[in-house]
Amino acid sequence: MRKICEDFDIVADIKKRRLEWIGHPVRMDHENVVKKISENKAEGKGRMGRPRMRWLEEVGNDLQEMNFKG
Repeated sequence: MRKICEDFDIVADIKKRRLEWIGHPVRMDHENVVKKISENKAEGKGRMGRPRMRWLEEVGNDLQEMNFKG
């Protein structure tokens, strides 16, 4: 069991699944709630300090790490 876990790269798996999931809202109809939420930005004042990385920014970083040109 331990040998199986050593060969598995959890970070790469998470990045792969994130990239697979982003295709779903991209292909959805513009009236879909998930599509609306993923495309819109929040209004109002944010918290003080450095802004947290947003999910889409992480997906973009994953694509850059994988040298995706598309």
